[in-house]
Amino acid sequence: MVETIQFGYGKESATLNLKLLNRHGIIAGATGTGKTVTLKVITEQLSEAGIPVFLADIKGDLMSLAQAGTGEVDPERLAATHYDHYETAEYRVELWDALSKQGIPLRMTISEIGPVLLARILGLNEIQTGILNIVFAVSDAQGLLLIDLMDLRAMLNYVLENASELSKHYGNIASSSVGAILRSIVVLEQQGAGAFFGEPALELEDLMRVDSQGHGIINVLNAVALSQQPTLYATVLLAVLANLYESLPEVGDVDKPKLVFFFDEAHLMFNKTPEVLLEKIELVVRLIRSKGVAVFFVTQNPLDIPDRVAAQLGNRIQHGLRAFTPKELKTVAAVADSFRQTETVDMARAIQELKVGQAVVSTLDQDGTPKVADIVTIWPPKSHIGTIDSSTLNSLLNNSELMSKYETPIDRESAHEMINAQIAAKEQALLVEAERVANEKDMERLKKEQERLMKEQAQAAKKQVAKPNSSYRRSDSPMDRLTKNLMSSVGRELGRAISRGLTGILKNK
Repeated sequence: MVETIQFGYGKESATLNLKLLNRHGIIAGATGTGKTVTLKVITEQLSEAGIPVFLADIKGDLMSLAQAGTGEVDPERLAATHYDHYETAEYRVELWDALSKQGIPLRMTISEIGPVLLARILGLNEIQTGILNIVFAVSDAQGLLLIDLMDLRAMLNYVLENASELSKHYGNIASSSVGAILRSIVVLEQQGAGAFFGEPALELEDLMRVDSQGHGIINVLNAVALSQQPTLYATVLLAVLANLYESLPEVGDVDKPKLVFFFDEAHLMFNKTPEVLLEKIELVVRLIRSKGVAVFFVTQNPLDIPDRVAAQLGNRIQHGLRAFTPKELKTVAAVADSFRQTETVDMARAIQELKVGQAVVSTLDQDGTPKVADIVTIWPPKSHIGTIDSSTLNSLLNNSELMSKYETPIDRESAHEMINAQIAAKEQALLVEAERVANEKDMERLKKEQERLMKEQAQAAKKQVAKPNSSYRRSDSPMDRLTKNLMSSVGRELGRAISRGLTGILKNK
């Protein structure tokens, strides 16, 4: 069994211990210093070791893992890195897309996202976030499923319409706050983000597959368009990571991780992050190791990651940083101090003088302690460097085993339909009750009419007895008149019922 993977060479081989990968890591460095190449090389080695990977491609140059390189590699670099067995290769890639434009649709339900992450996507303030929490609480209490944005909109309107009653339990529900949330949903839909919310939702097992050769499948999130919405991009990745934490069983320390998750442009996760969300991120990073998941943050400045999260990152790969101002020099010094080093090396200067493709590396030894930092030259990737060609991209999309599973959205009964059904049932009940009351009034009126006519009949009979010799003239008897009146009344009621059935509206009396 493979215990380590190698990705470069310095004074000795630069390796990652697979059993300690769930101590997480960081790949940092200024733009153009070689972070992407390092990410590709490590991903390739993980795949060959049978470990699935999830990463985001924001520049379009990671999808090319599916395409073999040209083989044009500097022989001196191969010799310097002791890369004797280099040969080009292509890797099994599944391309995902949270916007459902170019890749397997990656979806999650509103309920899976939860109010904390959703509030961040929508850019809500504290009061509006409180309203959103009420919406989730009411939906959970009443069994109303929140799947897509239509369900969320329906629940917001439901809470607003029942605000007077719900406020007794949940507190004040301001219509202005509900309106602000609804407007934020409209903006989100206009940005095309509505495609991320829905079903079929992502099944995590589909991210942790191996191919027929036992190589880990590389899951690439097509984030070229998604990264234009930084908050949504960061929240999509965080939602997947949080779902892994919430759903996977505890496995403890394993010989190799079930999945390695690379969070590129990691600074976006922590930019203007509310305290409650930051606490959740720290919890996820700290505890997800026991679920068999390793997390690597990829960013330009390692100081963008809060200390309490950075403290969980045992494997460190630092590419070059440029420093000219006092603030930048201070940053480099702080980064240098984060490495275990000897007194003979000026680590701050070394970080500034790193060439493209070089990095200061400190990974974990077998006993879990950080190794002394080493200046390492990273291996060249086996796959293509650059963007993927169109034919390979089309092949990824057309030959994916998962496309048929996720391509067509599913619209099952959820909050929107259930609330509409409740409204329809209430309206029908009101119509039935109105019909019942109207019928009771009609019957009461007919009863009184019958009593009146019977009284008239009795009075007419008395007069007939009092005048036996009066001239006889045939006319309708009181009973005949009663019958005609009754028939006339029934006819009117029938006409009224038909009118009500056709228009659906009860006429006023």
